[in-house]
Amino acid sequence: MNLVLIVSDTLRWDYLGAYGNERIHTPNLDRLAAESVVFEDAYAEGLPTLPARRVLLTGRPIFPFRYIPQKSDMVQLPGWHPLFEEDVTLSEHLLANDYVPAFVTDVYHMMKPNKNFHRGFEHWYWVRGQEDDPYALRDQARVAGLVEQATPQAAHFRKRHWLVQHLMNRKDWRSDADTSVAQVMAHAAGWVEAYTMDNPFFLYVDCFDPHEPWDPPIEDARLYDPEYEGLDGLVPPGTTRDLPETQVRRIETAYAGEVTLVDRWIGRLLDTLRESGKLDDTLVIFTTDHGCMMGEQGELHKGEDRLRSQCTRLPLFIRHPAGVGAGRRVSGFVQHQDVMPTALSLMGLPQPERVLGTNLWPMAMDGAPAPRDRVVTAFGHYASVRTAKWNYVRPWIELPPDRRPRHDLYDLEADPQELTNVVADHPGQAREFDGLLAEHIRRHTPVTKGTVGAGMVEGAETRPGMSFDALPRLEG
Repeated sequence: MNLVLIVSDTLRWDYLGAYGNERIHTPNLDRLAAESVVFEDAYAEGLPTLPARRVLLTGRPIFPFRYIPQKSDMVQLPGWHPLFEEDVTLSEHLLANDYVPAFVTDVYHMMKPNKNFHRGFEHWYWVRGQEDDPYALRDQARVAGLVEQATPQAAHFRKRHWLVQHLMNRKDWRSDADTSVAQVMAHAAGWVEAYTMDNPFFLYVDCFDPHEPWDPPIEDARLYDPEYEGLDGLVPPGTTRDLPETQVRRIETAYAGEVTLVDRWIGRLLDTLRESGKLDDTLVIFTTDHGCMMGEQGELHKGEDRLRSQCTRLPLFIRHPAGVGAGRRVSGFVQHQDVMPTALSLMGLPQPERVLGTNLWPMAMDGAPAPRDRVVTAFGHYASVRTAKWNYVRPWIELPPDRRPRHDLYDLEADPQELTNVVADHPGQAREFDGLLAEHIRRHTPVTKGTVGAGMVEGAETRPGMSFDALPRLEG
């Protein structure tokens, strides 16, 4: 049995028809869902981009995070670092079992110096030019008109702003086939068409869209707003404060258009698998790393302290080649670390000892209970503890001195959209969750240690003042 793992960055679960959205056009992913087991309560464990992929590719939780500064990387977060030397990745394990592993992506964070996410693959293909990827020379004069069109704050932008890089990278696009997601899926489809080896294959396809910048083909955006103009929603701020309603609508329109673009090109890959006959012997898994805020609580984008369902809940489809379980919807908490052991079990392969996730297939086939009754999700300095009734969000380590801590509790029965913070009304519940989070950190601290390779800052696993021994004190 072959394996195709498709990951899309920043695609909200509730923007798919398969999860009840009747407005956004996602026919290809909806068809995949109809042929799959659909998990209703999937959540991330470690966020954002790189931490999520570390969990997916190792089947192992990574929180509490280590902090390892990365030279030449604009992102400096707990958990944001390469795979550990001790990790056994899905690609390495399948290669050892005579599979041919291949990797196609435009997620430039995985291509940065000292990153090692292509470990264990016999073929990898980097699609260049996504967001801040230094693909074209960052020459603001050559895209000055586009910068002014994209943002009213253009005059205040520094010359080497990432927006300039993006506009340089995409200045020669002529159709949706030139977009990054199209190039990723087209190369993956071509790889499938050309594959003739007797060995089973593992194809990992990972696209950065619909991650911002939200820059869809205009025809996709105009499905949702006929008056949309190009670049209208490209670089929104982190909040809707001071934005007119028309601009907020255009931002959401741009994101919706990106989702439809991603769906169309994932459909190209799925059609190629089907038309080549390889789908009949291929396990297909689709998920995302996280979602984003789209105006809820006046917020846009993801963020360390925005560990609510809009950001942390995931779509997760597992399509068995024989149609087993097609159309089933499974409730109960599952997480990224469960994907690898589930895939290996369905492929009839043992799992490495380091894998700590759970095979989910008994949940789908036999009604077995979910592997956990609560989920812990973390992003940088913040962590969330979620149960069926509550979601609790707070810093798990001391924040930098210039940041004020946020402390949230949401009653999911009364407020399923997580719009109203009720922590002040339930101090006892908050204390109970403090204890659960502290115990989780104590129990998992030995699990998330590891060795990093050359180029890392020696002795910097934790920065001064970063302690896993106790939760930081919160006011009030």
